[in-house]
Amino acid sequence: MSQAKGIPYGISDFKRMRNDNFYFVDKTMYLPLIEKMPSYLFLIRPRRFGKSVFLSMMRTYYDILERANFDRYFGDLWIGNHPTKEKNKYQVLYFDFSKAGGAGS
Repeated sequence: MSQAKGIPYGISDFKRMRNDNFYFVDKTMYLPLIEKMPSYLFLIRPRRFGKSVFLSMMRTYYDILERANFDRYFGDLWIGNHPTKEKNKYQVLYFDFSKAGGAGS
């Protein structure tokens, strides 16, 4: 009997969602469209709308260090059957400011 999928409330890490059996809405079909856009991208969406998960998914898709894990994370998703030339091609520099303290903390 397979374990029921979890609801990823408050989880914005794509790899954790895929590894720990959480529900994930496949939006990988947008990656080829984004690659055809101009060199800037402005993601404006309401809170809790999946912006951080989408960026985490993009980081995993484009990061050259994740090349060996492509099938693990994307094999059953749309982009797994339709990879682009940009797949796992870049050295990704990632900053997480969610833990940074602001003024007065």
